[in-house]
Amino acid sequence: MPLEWIAIVAAAVYGAAAGAVLPRAAYRLSVEPGQPWRDSCPQGHPLGGGVRAVLGPAVCGACVGEGAPHEPYRGGRGALALVGALVCAGLAAAVGVRPELAVWLLCAPLALLLAAVDLAVMRLPDLLTLPLAAGTAALLGLAALLPGAGGSWRRALLGGLVLAGAFFALFVISPRAVAFGDVKLALSVGVALGWYGWPVLFAGAFLGFLLAAGYGVALVLTGRARRSSALAFGPFMVLGAAAGVALGGLAV
Repeated sequence: MPLEWIAIVAAAVYGAAAGAVLPRAAYRLSVEPGQPWRDSCPQGHPLGGGVRAVLGPAVCGACVGEGAPHEPYRGGRGALALVGALVCAGLAAAVGVRPELAVWLLCAPLALLLAAVDLAVMRLPDLLTLPLAAGTAALLGLAALLPGAGGSWRRALLGGLVLAGAFFALFVISPRAVAFGDVKLALSVGVALGWYGWPVLFAGAFLGFLLAAGYGVALVLTGRARRSSALAFGPFMVLGAAAGVALGGLAV
């Protein structure tokens, strides 16, 4: 089997495994602004500490031990695993065996978790957005030092500043349309897209707005939302970034 196919299959398995352990973290972080992170299941059993309290399926062992049905207190495990597998496999197919592929695969689960939390409570926590921005920039800096890298680290950093600045301007103009969490997520998105060049950055950012607009129109037409209804923009920023990175990888 060619190395490229091995990378695609391995990325798909990794993405599925990473997505499958996100439901517990998504449950804990899906709270309204100002509320503490959840530390117990819906029945009040503590989730404990360590890695097992953060990562894993959203099933409470204490509830099961008491004879309660073995049902998750938060769904989406299958969906997160499927999306994780598709995104990671797509990135591997588009980017190929280049140093930056490892960066995209490491950042993908965190971006997926951000999208899940934003869909649940329309919030992008600093606990995720800021480490994602710093981690993406630092890891791309390391990737730039390796042979075969397909982008520019300096341009990636500038791209993050430019896109975050543009989102900040939109936030000042219309806080209802763009939240400050979107501004912080734009740092990561801009760094990732800027790695492959300005056309990729503009394409990825535009795709995010286009996908969000299409989804919003569909909700209005089906009667599930009004024109004034708020919309979680983070998932579409993540989708646009993933599509832009894939296009950039194919173009290199």
